[in-house]
Amino acid sequence: MPTILPVKDIYPQIHESVFVADNATIVGDVIIGGHCSIWFNAVVRGDVNYIRIGDYTNIQDGVVIHCTYHKNGTDIGSYVNIGHSAIVHGCVVHNYVLIGMGAIVMDRAIVETNVIVAAGAIVLEGTVCESGYLYAGVPARKIKPLTEEQLAMLQQLPNNYVLYSSWF
Repeated sequence: MPTILPVKDIYPQIHESVFVADNATIVGDVIIGGHCSIWFNAVVRGDVNYIRIGDYTNIQDGVVIHCTYHKNGTDIGSYVNIGHSAIVHGCVVHNYVLIGMGAIVMDRAIVETNVIVAAGAIVLEGTVCESGYLYAGVPARKIKPLTEEQLAMLQQLPNNYVLYSSWF
C-alpha cells in the first residue's frame, strides 16, 4: 500500500483516476490531477511547500519531487513525463515535457511547453528552457530544435502511461 500522509493537517489530494504504485510516497500539500501515474519508489514530498501536478502526467520509478521551504513550490503541468530517477525540485514544468532519466531540474527553473530535458542533464537554478528545444548536458544547454517526431512523442507518451497503469 502506498504511503500517503498529511503534513501539518494538510492531506494530499489525489484524483480518483490516478494510479499510485504500492511503494510510492505522497505527503503533504500535494494536488494530483486526473489520469496521472505515480510509479514504484517515487516520492512526491510536499512537506515544506506545495506541489501541483496537472492531468495525464507520469512520475516514473524512483523519481523525487520536492520543493523549498518558504521559497519555491513545484508546479508540474499536464502531459508531462518524468523519467526514472529524475529529481524535480522547486521549479515550474509546463505541459508536454519529457524530463529524461536521471535528470535534475533545480529551484526556480522554468521548463516551457514542448521541451525535452535529456537523460542525465542538470537544469541549474533559474534556468529557462525555451519551448521547442532539446536541452542536454551538465549544466543543461539548448542543443537543437525538436523534430516533428519528438513533438509527436510528447503528445503520445502520456497516453502510453495511462495504458501501462491500467495493467495494475
